[in-house]
Amino acid sequence: MTVGRRVVLGVAGGIAAYKAVELLRLLTESGHSVRVIPTASALRFVGEPTWAALSGNLVATDVWADADSVPHVRLGREAELVLVAPATADLLARAAAGRADDLLTATLLTVSCPVVYAPAMHTEMWEHPATRVNVAALRQRGAVVLDPAVGRLTGADSGAGRLPEPTEIFAVARLVLARGVAGLRADLAGRHVVVSAGGTREHLDPVRFLGNRSSGRQGVALAKTAAARGAEVTLVAANLAVPFPAGVTVVPVVSTAELRTAVLAAAPGADAIVMAAAVADFAPAVRSVVKIKKTDAAEPPSLALVRNPDILTELGADRVRPGQVVVGFAAETGDDSGGVLTHGRSKLARKGCDLLVVNEVGNGRGFEVAHNAAVILGADGSETAVPDGPKESLADVVWDLVVARLANRPAGQ
Repeated sequence: MTVGRRVVLGVAGGIAAYKAVELLRLLTESGHSVRVIPTASALRFVGEPTWAALSGNLVATDVWADADSVPHVRLGREAELVLVAPATADLLARAAAGRADDLLTATLLTVSCPVVYAPAMHTEMWEHPATRVNVAALRQRGAVVLDPAVGRLTGADSGAGRLPEPTEIFAVARLVLARGVAGLRADLAGRHVVVSAGGTREHLDPVRFLGNRSSGRQGVALAKTAAARGAEVTLVAANLAVPFPAGVTVVPVVSTAELRTAVLAAAPGADAIVMAAAVADFAPAVRSVVKIKKTDAAEPPSLALVRNPDILTELGADRVRPGQVVVGFAAETGDDSGGVLTHGRSKLARKGCDLLVVNEVGNGRGFEVAHNAAVILGADGSETAVPDGPKESLADVVWDLVVARLANRPAGQ
């Protein structure tokens, strides 16, 4: 994150307010100037001295304090990012309705910078139709509203509604601020995107499987950057070696068949589908229900394989939603029959997708590393080279190209 940005941290009155203390520490230790605006209810959970000590700034709590400087207007104009964590059901409702009944909501009405909400509430409140309408309205206006995490809530309750971990919220804030430098806004607001990530596993027996080296880092980067650009994100996650990102709906899967079922279930509501997962081409013809034993006398069993369904080709051939953009990934190596791009162009023609991200793998490239380089081929004949860099940078270029192809179709259609 670029050092020295002006951030407003709004804290609403939920038990998760204590987690915002860690988020504040992450922001200030990265060099940002943070002004905290807690609601009156938030101060019942974490007191004003804590916010002041950790931010190094006076805490703004009341529209009547320093009235001569009109604090809600001043704070709103100065902010380069407003981050509300936790955002309770009440706070989301008041923000969506344009209320200005305390300093935080009044400030939200004056800002022209990006706004990120990290909701936290009980599952029933998150799933209530009124909350859903409020979230949709905020997203449609360009705000980034993360989906809450699933986990332990207050008391013995568990479910969707847990505040994402501060490190994950901070990662989204970093991406939003980085885009703000270039003057870019939430250009995926109102869009639903589906991303697949990781590597599928095809089990031979209860112990062994056929798999690949994909860690899921590129797919997670795509999900994070889409959320930071305002999208509603469904991440179909196959055996990730990295944590689930904040602010997205995660559907865990293991095999290619499970991934296909999850992606096809989400496809009808998706504006764009990005198939970044490394999907197994083949599966064992027979799966043993018991562990295959090794004995001194026995020869190793022969392994018969069957072809897995080609999910990307299926998606490219049957657009279940008009104007849907389909993106594939191709991890390639050159051989005697052609180079990486030769194979990529052939695959693009076969798969029927709009974009194909072709990256050369091997020798520390592609798999199990935090950086990537690629050439993105378009069905329209375009080629976009992305130099080696963080996987989030490649993800942003992918979404730039997706946004350009969605530009002529209103969100929600």
